[in-house]
Amino acid sequence: MKINERFYPILATLAVLVLLYGYGIFEHRAFSDTYVLGALLTDNAFLIITAVGMTFVILSGGIDLSVGSMIAFIGVLMAELVTGFGMHPVTAAVIAMIVGSAFGAFMGVIIAKFDIQPFIITLAGMFFLRGICFLINLDSVPIDHPFVSDFAGFKVQLPGRGWLTASALLMLATVIGGVVIAHFTRFGRNVYAIGGDRHSAELLGVPVHSTIIRVYTLSGFFSALSGVVFAFYTASAYPLAAVGVELDAIAAVVIGGTLLTGGMGFVLGTFFGGIIMGVIQTLIAFDGSLNSWWTKIMIGALLFGFIVLQRLITRSFSGMRAGAT
Repeated sequence: MKINERFYPILATLAVLVLLYGYGIFEHRAFSDTYVLGALLTDNAFLIITAVGMTFVILSGGIDLSVGSMIAFIGVLMAELVTGFGMHPVTAAVIAMIVGSAFGAFMGVIIAKFDIQPFIITLAGMFFLRGICFLINLDSVPIDHPFVSDFAGFKVQLPGRGWLTASALLMLATVIGGVVIAHFTRFGRNVYAIGGDRHSAELLGVPVHSTIIRVYTLSGFFSALSGVVFAFYTASAYPLAAVGVELDAIAAVVIGGTLLTGGMGFVLGTFFGGIIMGVIQTLIAFDGSLNSWWTKIMIGALLFGFIVLQRLITRSFSGMRAGAT
């Protein structure tokens, strides 16, 4: 049975994950404990949630550089609402997520209506949101509320010593929601169509402008949700939080098998990509003799490999189309 070439990147991602996890179990007996799995899901929850939103953006042929600043902004805004105005954290989280989604929609409108490169607009958004963080507060602010403590302490026991935290469960629910939106809705099909060939999508009647606006609204929503999870996870907010997370999110999407040019990829692959990055960090921590910067080196090497694989696949598709014509 011949496998469709569209599945090659995600199969490669899954193979890398299995090899890395298998190596960890072979080298370190404790690596097979569900405690490690639970920690992986919890520690990488906010990154994977962000990357799910980034997946839709990249599938549409765009990019969003504002997500890291959005995470910091949401945390600082929530801290101000909870500590300064006495709001319940859930109310503050809802308000913050509405603001985050609205800002994503604003960037989407500019990108779609004025046909401006997403790189430029989201770069401006990145600087704007980071600056607003420092206007609100210059220092780290603890979010001291019983609900935050309850959120951090919530656990679902796994076999062995492991457990799933509230952050991990929210992340898994986000991944499932992303899969449903991408593969079982008209909006998801439109995103793939625009990323594959925007001109053809327009000729086929796909509402390109409204879809792009919704893509960046969705990215704003997911990065705002990530900011909420990060704030609850750390029980604090800091204007310099999540610096560089936008690059980590893009790396997770690419390692997960999504083409940077758009039109091909899977949300589930992004989940695997985020877990791979977490496994690399965990392996280095277990080793104890390697500098933490080896994480960046290994992720960079993986990115090189997946970019080359993507190029080979796109060339293969181009050759097939040329032969068909």
